[in-house]
Amino acid sequence: MAIVYLSLGSNKGDRVGYIQQATSILDGLDDTSLIRTSAFYESEPWGVDTENWFVNAMIEIKTSKTPQELLEACHKIETQLGRNREAEGHYGDRTLDIDIIFYDDQIVNDENLTIPHKLFHKRAFTIVPMLELAPDFVHPTLKKTIMQLHEELENPEMVYLYGTRV
Repeated sequence: MAIVYLSLGSNKGDRVGYIQQATSILDGLDDTSLIRTSAFYESEPWGVDTENWFVNAMIEIKTSKTPQELLEACHKIETQLGRNREAEGHYGDRTLDIDIIFYDDQIVNDENLTIPHKLFHKRAFTIVPMLELAPDFVHPTLKKTIMQLHEELENPEMVYLYGTRV
């Protein structure tokens, strides 16, 4: 079984509720089980044309699904929880976004899936929750730990523990 890290984010509707529901659904999938979840973090939109702040979390799962099977399952969960990719565009508000960040130490470069996620190392909203779960995990292509990637972030302070923003 592979150890996989998924980033979950929402900036529309019951943001925390969507992430909690998705986590429960993922834990109930055949051949998949939840290991642990980061705290929830709130962040300003990054690369998205919206003013609605995101709630983000990272989860660690164990699965025997292939990366493509897991991607398909994640897309089904997004749709089940109200995401409409066609209506929102690539970078619009969304009820839920699930990204496969790492799948063991595999490198995948398919037409519809890139693992490790190509923007992971530039996003505080993914690195900070990952830091909580696996600070010593080594990025398979950059060959740096999550702790090292965090130290290299330009704006690590742009992510707030959910509910603590002032």
